[in-house]
Amino acid sequence: MNIHHLELFYYVAKHGGISEAVRNMPYGIQQPAISGQVIQLEEFLGVTLFHRRPFSLTPQGKELFDFIRPFFDNLTPMAEKLRGGISQHLRIAASEIMLRDHLPGMLQELQKQFPKLRVTLREGYDPEVIKWLQQQEIDLAVCLLGTKPPAGINVIPMFKMPLVLLVPKRSKLTSAAELWERDRIEESLITVPSNEPIRRSFQEGLAKRKVDWLSGIEVSTVEMVQTYVANGYGIGVTVRVPKMKYHPQVRLLPLEGFEPVTFGVLWQGRRTELLDALFKILEAAARRQMEGEDSELILMK
Repeated sequence: MNIHHLELFYYVAKHGGISEAVRNMPYGIQQPAISGQVIQLEEFLGVTLFHRRPFSLTPQGKELFDFIRPFFDNLTPMAEKLRGGISQHLRIAASEIMLRDHLPGMLQELQKQFPKLRVTLREGYDPEVIKWLQQQEIDLAVCLLGTKPPAGINVIPMFKMPLVLLVPKRSKLTSAAELWERDRIEESLITVPSNEPIRRSFQEGLAKRKVDWLSGIEVSTVEMVQTYVANGYGIGVTVRVPKMKYHPQVRLLPLEGFEPVTFGVLWQGRRTELLDALFKILEAAARRQMEGEDSELILMK
């Protein structure tokens, strides 16, 4: 009997279906793979283990689940016991701003609860962090959220941030609407890559207004957008970050009617005690950031 097939059946039975099993697996695996391997288990045993729609275990499936459940239920506690406690190593991906300005204080707070905490930090953005999660190269990502994540990736949206234009301080523009009234926008557009949430939301907003404004300078981070605007290379699109101090040589112009982007947390697998503690710290920090901000910056449940 293939032990891996038993493990997959355990997650299907425990979480009430194949799609739910995918979302709760401790490693990345797609729904067709689970379905195919559970079918192999059923063929080996010569029985049907569960009904698909609606989900329910057959008598044989319940008997097998009751037999294997104690073993798989206790795998994680046993691993933690052998390590001398719960795992205290976190691999986090986040933006440069998050890594530099926000995470250090949060990690200090987390370390008070987990004195043996070890952290590996990596700069990254959606969608590349999705691949890292699926390949188990990181444990979680704290970032702007793009489209709906694939099966197996969990998400906690935390708050929304409005899009803004960054213009040089000496610019005569007083509103973004002045640009939409032009026949052609001459200023170079400075943006992050096209697959990132900020750029997608901005281009969707332009399309609704039937405005053509292609990127003239593409940079890798929102900080670089600000730097190039401050040095007079054009107009940048970014998000208004709560309580952030912007470069003295730039001004912010609101982008009225453009969809805000969502900031949150992505992770894969089960929530551990360590992750739960970090999530609480992140939520508390987000609430502090939102104090005194406008209605678009609302914490999400």
